[in-house]
Amino acid sequence: MKYLDEYRNPGIARRIVDEIHQVTTKPWVIMEICGGQTHSIIKNGIDQILPKKIELVHGPGCPVCVTPLEKIDRALEIAAQEDIIFTSFGDMLRVPGSQKDLFMVKSEGADVRIVYSPLDAVKIARENPDKKIIFFAVGFETTAPINAMAAFQAKREGLKNFSLLVSHVLVPPAMKALLSSPQNRVQGYLAAGHVCTIMGIEEYKPIAKEFDVPIVVTGFEPLDILEGILQVVKQLENGKAEVLNPYSRVARNEGNKAAQELLKKVFKISDRKWRGIGEIPMSGFELIDDYAEYDAEKIFGMGNIEVDEPQECISGLILQGIKKPNECAAFGKSCTPQSPLGATMVSSEGACSAYYSYAKR
Repeated sequence: MKYLDEYRNPGIARRIVDEIHQVTTKPWVIMEICGGQTHSIIKNGIDQILPKKIELVHGPGCPVCVTPLEKIDRALEIAAQEDIIFTSFGDMLRVPGSQKDLFMVKSEGADVRIVYSPLDAVKIARENPDKKIIFFAVGFETTAPINAMAAFQAKREGLKNFSLLVSHVLVPPAMKALLSSPQNRVQGYLAAGHVCTIMGIEEYKPIAKEFDVPIVVTGFEPLDILEGILQVVKQLENGKAEVLNPYSRVARNEGNKAAQELLKKVFKISDRKWRGIGEIPMSGFELIDDYAEYDAEKIFGMGNIEVDEPQECISGLILQGIKKPNECAAFGKSCTPQSPLGATMVSSEGACSAYYSYAKR
C-alpha cells in the first residue's frame, strides 16, 4: 500500500488545502474532465474542503456517458441477431437505449458477453469461426490503442468474423467546444492524466492560448487532484494560462509514441456525435478504409437511427458543467442506478453515479 498511501496522506492534503485557501481571492469555476476524477472528488469530499469561491464542475470525460443513444440502439439491434456474439466492457451493458439495454437483450436470449479486453473478443472469434463476434469499442484516447491492436491482430490473423462497433471520442475537441459555447462557465481545466499518458500534452497548448485558460494534467488520487486544483488557481489568480504537467510520474509530455503510431495505422479522425452535447467536428476515431471489413456498422448496414433523449434527463447539461446531478428533478427518484434515465447514472465514471453513491445532497 506504500505507493497508494503516499498519494492519500492527510497531512500533505491539509497543507495543499491550506495553500489553496491562502491563494484564492476571487471566485473560479474549474472543470475536471475525467469521470474517474469526479468520483474521486465526490468520494473523498474534496469539493467540500475547498474555499467556497472555488466551484468544481464535471465534464464530459465519461466515454460511456457520451456514447450517442442511437449508437446504443445499433448495438442492441446487432446483438439481437442470430449467430452473433456481442462483447463489451461491463459498463455498456446497463446503459439505456431508447427502449432497453444490452442486459435486457441478453435476457431475451442474445449471446452478450462481458470481456476485460478487446483481445478477449479476438480470441472468441478465433474459437468460434461459425459466429460473428462484435466488440463495442467505446472510450477516449486511453482505450483506443488496445482496440486498434484488436483490429490489427484480427487483420494479421485473417479473421473474417470479428468486427468493432466504434464509438471513440477525443478530449481536446470537446474541451474546445465547451469553451466556445455561449453557456460556458469554465475558467480552468484539470486534464485527464490517463489520456495524456497516451497522447501527451501538446494538443492542449493551442487551447490554453486561444481561450486564455490554464490546463493542468491531473491524476486520480486525492493529492493529485488537490495539487492540480492548486496549480490551476495559482495561474488564474496571476492571470496565466499555461499547460502544466505535475502528473509526470505517469504522463510524459510527449505521450506514448508507440501507441500513437498504432492509432494512425488503424484509425482516422472524424466528426463524432456526443450524447447530450451534439456533434463536435473532428472529435472521434473511425476505422480507416484498409480496416473497413472490421467496421460493424458497415458490415451490418446500420441505417440512420434518430432517437430522442428522455425529456426529464438533464445529463447533457451535467456533461457540459452547466448543472450538477443534484439539480435534476429526477435524480434519486425516477432516475436511480436500478432504473436509470441516462448513462451518467449507470457508468462507473458517471457524475450522477458519483453523487448517488457518495453525496446524495
